[in-house]
Parts: sequence; C-alpha cells; structure tokens
Amino acid sequence: MTSHLDTPSRTRSGGLALWVMAAAQLVIVMDGTIVTVGLPAIGAGLHMAESDLDWVLTSYALAFGGLLLAGGRAGDVFGRRRMFRIGLVVFLLASLLGGVAQTGATLIAARVVQGVGGAIIAPAALSLLADTFPAGPARDKALGVYGAMGGLGAVVGLLLGGALTEYLGWRWIMFVNIPFALLLLAGTLAVVPGTRRRGGIDLPGAITATLALGSLVYAVNRAGSHGLGDGFTLAFGAAGVVLAVVFVAIQRGARTPLVPAGVLADRTRFGANLVMLLMGAGQLATFYFLTLYMQAVKDYPPMVTGLAYLPFAIGIGIGSGVVGPRLLARTSIRTTLTAGLVVAAAAMVWFSVLTPDQNALIALLPAQLVGGVGLGIGFVAATIGGVRGVAAADSGIASGLVNTSQQIGGALGLAVLAGVAAAATAGQPTGAPLPDALTAGYTTGLLGAGAFYLAAVCAAVLLVRPRSGRSGAEPSPARGGAPTAAA
Repeated sequence: MTSHLDTPSRTRSGGLALWVMAAAQLVIVMDGTIVTVGLPAIGAGLHMAESDLDWVLTSYALAFGGLLLAGGRAGDVFGRRRMFRIGLVVFLLASLLGGVAQTGATLIAARVVQGVGGAIIAPAALSLLADTFPAGPARDKALGVYGAMGGLGAVVGLLLGGALTEYLGWRWIMFVNIPFALLLLAGTLAVVPGTRRRGGIDLPGAITATLALGSLVYAVNRAGSHGLGDGFTLAFGAAGVVLAVVFVAIQRGARTPLVPAGVLADRTRFGANLVMLLMGAGQLATFYFLTLYMQAVKDYPPMVTGLAYLPFAIGIGIGSGVVGPRLLARTSIRTTLTAGLVVAAAAMVWFSVLTPDQNALIALLPAQLVGGVGLGIGFVAATIGGVRGVAAADSGIASGLVNTSQQIGGALGLAVLAGVAAAATAGQPTGAPLPDALTAGYTTGLLGAGAFYLAAVCAAVLLVRPRSGRSGAEPSPARGGAPTAAA
C-alpha cells in the first residue's frame, strides 16, 4: 500500500523538522548532566545528605536507560509523532515538578519522570528523521546532525547548569526545560506523522527489558560508591543478568518481539551499538573527572566551570558538522569511527599531564577542543551505523538501542572509572598534598576513559564493515506487521 511517506510531504518543512528533532535530542541528553555542576547548591537548598546527591543524577539515568527499548517500540506501534508529543508533555510536567520541589525525594521523583519522558522522546525523534528524509545522503546528513546532539548535549548541560546555578539559582536547572518543551511541541506541526507497525507491543518483553536494564544500571552506579562486593550491588547485578536471559527467551517465542531479530543481525549495526556503548562510557567519565578537577582542585565557581567546557562544545560542533560528514562522504563508517576515536583517545593522554597548579589555557582547554572534535566525529558515524538499513517499521527500536547503548555505557564507565580513580588517589604516598592526590586519581580516570575509546576502535575495526553497501538500500520490514501511515 502507499503510505503517507510516499508523498511529496515526506520532505516538506524538512529543515525545520530536522532542527525540532535534533533540539529534542539536545535537551534530553543535556538533562543528563545539567544538574552536575549544581549538585552542591541543590544539596544545600533541599538539605540533602551528600550521599544522596548522586540519586539526582542516577534516577534520570535509571528511568531513561531502562525504558528506551519500550519507548522505541511504543513509537513504532502507536505512532512516532504522537509519542514524541506525549513524551514532551511528560518531560515538561516533570521539569515543573522538579523546579518547585521542596524535598530531595520530590526532586528525585521528578527526575525519574523526566527520564520516562526522555525515553519516549529520544527513539521517536530519531525514527522520525528516517521517516522524513529519504535514504541516502540527505538522511545521512540529518542523522549526522542528530548524532552530534548526543555528544553536544552533555557539554551544553554543563555549560548551562553552571550559568543557571550561579546567576538564577539551581531551580532554573529544571525550569529551563519548560520553554524548550513548549517550543518543541509547537515545532511538531512541521513533523511528518511517520510510519507505524500494525500489531501490539510485546508487553512481557518490554517489562523484562526495562527491569533488566534498570537493574544493571542501578548495579553499576551503586558499585561506583559502594564497591563490587556490596550486597545490593551483587543482588541487582545478578537480577539484571537473569532478567536479560529471560528477555532473550521471551523474544525467541514472541510473535511481535520487542527487538526483531533482524535489527541486530547486521554486523555493522551491532558494532555501531557496541562502539556507542564504549564511547558513552568514556564521555560521561571524562566530564565527571574534569568537573571534579576544576571544582575540587582548581576551585572554579560554577559559572567558570561551565564556561571551561566551551572548547569541548566547539570541538564537537566542528567534528560533527564539518569533519565527520566530510570523512563519511569520502570513506567508510569504520574509517570515520576509527579516526574520531583515536583523536578522542589522544586527548585523554593530553589530560593525563594535568597538575594542580597548571594554567588551564596550556593543557585543559586545547585538549578539550581536540577531544570534542574526536567525539563529534565518532557520534555522527556511530549514530548512522546504528540505524542505517533498518526496516522503516523497526527504526524506533533501532533508535532506542542506539540511545540505550550510550546511556548504559555512561553508567558502566563512570562506575568502573570512579573506583579506579579513588584507588589511585588512596595509593598516593602518605603526606602527599590533597590536591596532588586528587589530581592523580582524576588523571588516572581520564586515562581509563581513553582506554574505553581505544576499545571502541577495536570494536569498530572488528565488527563494522569497511563498506555498508548502497546507503539507499532498505530491507523489507521485519516480521511482525507491515508499515502503515501513523496518526
């Protein structure tokens, strides 16, 4: 049958639609880090114990990472534009609740609901890009812009969080999402409805996947503060593994599986998701250690800490908007990924020479620019590799997998490297000045982030095909229903 997308309206207002969806990705990734710089002010304002502050970060990651697969499939079944709008409304209301919160528990609950909204928005937005732009260079360019937002959003969150905390107060970290969400809702008038799949959602699979991912994210986050031997860490880690096995068994027998077998059967798509996981692991840890270095060692105020990330944002813009697309036009996804990741790893080595009394202009800012360029290139290529060639009716779940990989990777990398950094600090000679001991731990963690980037290089070389064939080739829809026009 002829779908809505076979008409000329497919590309009508495509430019505006692209920026609506890219801006949505920017906002939801931004909210993963926007509270980081403001955590001390949040703790003081809501009388939260320091040991509870990490939940302001973790609660968002738990809900976002745990529900992305279910959110992606919901868009496939119920309509991507419809779910995109619903997600924005949920995100807006949660931001309002967080802004007026009078207790830490209320703020954490609001962050959970924000994560739910983000898990609906992210896969719907990426799928709508595939519905809006025809396969080929136009879609690759759009996906490149979108992919850049995954890296840029985290930096923008740090920049904006520092400025808002210092000049308007920490509550504006939450309130700032309200005008963004309203503008994006208005912008959905330029977005095509998108394709949808006949049939229902694999509810047992969705519940099992959500619980498995949530358990694993919680386990790796708790391991960072309580250690691998902690009882709750082990219990939730084991539960996550068991639930993952159950999920695989459910998928094999489901008539309409949550993750169709064909989505990850392609080696390049599987490799791109693994690369995204490892990049997410390195990126979040990089921001975490640099923020601690600037605030705990250099004693920068929130505004200065945020502004210090500006070179990172500029670098990601250059890498994703200029260098990455040009490399993709001339070489393969694998070559582009490798180039970007090697540059990012080199920046981590550059960071490893930081000292407590070093001038930031000499090492910190130039290394951020270089690292940003490498990550910008990598995010563009990994995003395109993760969704290229997937059947239109399954692009929501493919998009959810790309975002899930980044979120789970970030939680895993931070948990592992936080422990490594703490051990490096504790291992310094007795009597060493505290700034020196802290810097030794932070630079060790940054080298660990570089190791994740090099592991991603290995994954790209081994799994991503040198050439993915004609970019315009689209496979037939996977088992579970034909694509139709969405409402």
